[in-house]
Amino acid sequence: MQKIAILYDASQAVLSTLDLDEVLRQILLIARDYFHLQNVAILLLDKDTQELVVKKQLGELSAGPRLPLGKGITGTAAQQKRPIYSPDVSKDLRYVCSAESTRSELAVPLMVREEVLGVLDCQSEKLDHFDAETIDLLTLFSTQASMALQNARLHALERRRARQLEAINTIAQQMTVVLELKELLGKVCSLIGKSFEIDHVSVLLKEEEELALRAHNGNLGARIPQNGRFPAGAGLWGSALLRGKTMVENDTDSTRDDTLFFAETRSRMCIPMISFGQTLGVLILDTERADAFSASDQRTLESVADICANAIQNAQHVERVRQLAYIDGLTGIFNRRFFELRIIEELERARRFNSGMAVIMVDIDQFKRLNDEFGHLLGDEVLRQVSSIFSQHLRKIDVVCRYGGEEFAILLSQTNSEYALRVAEKLRRVVENWQFPGVPRSVTISAGTAIFPDHGENRDELVKAADAGLYAAKQAGRNRAVIAPLLGKSAVGS
Repeated sequence: MQKIAILYDASQAVLSTLDLDEVLRQILLIARDYFHLQNVAILLLDKDTQELVVKKQLGELSAGPRLPLGKGITGTAAQQKRPIYSPDVSKDLRYVCSAESTRSELAVPLMVREEVLGVLDCQSEKLDHFDAETIDLLTLFSTQASMALQNARLHALERRRARQLEAINTIAQQMTVVLELKELLGKVCSLIGKSFEIDHVSVLLKEEEELALRAHNGNLGARIPQNGRFPAGAGLWGSALLRGKTMVENDTDSTRDDTLFFAETRSRMCIPMISFGQTLGVLILDTERADAFSASDQRTLESVADICANAIQNAQHVERVRQLAYIDGLTGIFNRRFFELRIIEELERARRFNSGMAVIMVDIDQFKRLNDEFGHLLGDEVLRQVSSIFSQHLRKIDVVCRYGGEEFAILLSQTNSEYALRVAEKLRRVVENWQFPGVPRSVTISAGTAIFPDHGENRDELVKAADAGLYAAKQAGRNRAVIAPLLGKSAVGS
C-alpha cells in the first residue's frame, strides 16, 4: 500500500502542471528519488525521423542526442511498445553504453493509446536492480507520466498555434499596407524572423533565368553580397522551384558550403513563393539549431509564404504601374519625368562617393525636315530605332530618356569626361551608319556632354552646360559630339 500511495503522489505531481519542461523535470525527479535510480532520462519520439531524442536527463548519462527505433534497450522498448529490462547490461547485446557505472537498465515506453510518445530510460549501478514489483510500478507510473506529457504537449501546441495565428494575422495586416517593393521585402524578412524565431530570413526573386537576393534580415553572418545573383536551378532553393514544393534540410553538416548563405546554418527551409500560379521566387529560412523545422512549422510557414507572395505580386504590379508613368509611350524608353528624378539621385551618389557622372544631351539633326519629307509615321519609327540604338549601346547602369520631341538625355554614372565623350561619339557613329528602313539618306545626331563637378554641381548647371555643348555641335555643322565648354574656354569636339 505504501508503494501505491507513493505512486499516487507521484502521479498527482506530474499531472499538476501543463508546462512541458516542468513535467519532464517532475518525471525524472520522481523516478530518481522514489525508485532510487542513479541515471534516468526521457527520450521523446521524433515522428519525422522516427528517432528518439534525449529531452531531459539526470545523472551521468553521455549517450548521443538521437537513437533510431530498434537500437539499444531504449529503442527496442519504443519499437516493441513494451518495457524492456536488462538485469545485466554486460551480457545484453542490445545495450548501448551511456554511463560506465550502469549495470542494469529498464526502458519503459511512454504511450497514449497505441501511440509511442517516448521512453523513460532508467539505469542503475546495481545488477538486477529492478524487481517485478518495481517494474510494474514504473510501468503504471509511465502511464500517468504519458498522460501528463501528452497534456503538456497539446497545451504547448495550442499556445504555439495561437501565437502563430496571431503572427500570421499581423503579417497579413502589415503586408496589405506596404506597396513599395523594397520596403515590403524588408518588412517580410523582419516580421517572419521575429514572429517565428527564425535566425535569418532571405527573399530571392526570379529575374529572367536567375534568382536575385532582394532582401535578408537576421543575426547570422552573411557570406553573400546584397543583391547577389544565383542560378535558379542550384542549391536547395533550386529544388524548391523545380518541384514547386517546400524543401527542408534539418542537418546541413553534409551540405556543400557554396550553397549555404550563412556559415552558422544548421537547419534551413526553402519555400517557393507562388501567387495565382506564378512562381515569384523563394523564401529561405535559416537557423543555428539542428532539427529546427517540424511538419506543423512547415504548414504554417507555407501559409505565411502565400501571404507574402500575394503582397509581393501586388507591390510588383504597383511598381509596374508606377514605372509606366515614367515610360515614353512612343519609344518605350524613360521620359523626362524620370530623368528629373534620376539626375538628382545620380548627383547625390556622385557627391557621396566622390565619383564623376555625366549628362549627354542628344538631338536628331534636321528631324523636322525628315518628317516633312517622309511623313510622321516614318519619323516616329526613326525615333523608336534611335532609342533602341541608345539602349543597346549603353551600360545597364546608364539611363537614356526621351527629353522631348527629337531630343534625348543620357545619364552616365561613375564616369569621367574622356569616357563620356567616347560614349557620345560611339552613339553618333552607330546612328550615322544605321540603315533606317524607308529613309534613303543618313540620319545623324549631335550631342553635348557635361561632367560633374567640372561643368556644374547641380541639375540646372549640368543640363545648361550639356545644352551649350549640344548648341556648339549644331553650330559646328551637326553630326558631332562636343564636350561642354568650361567657363572662359571653347567647346571641345570629338
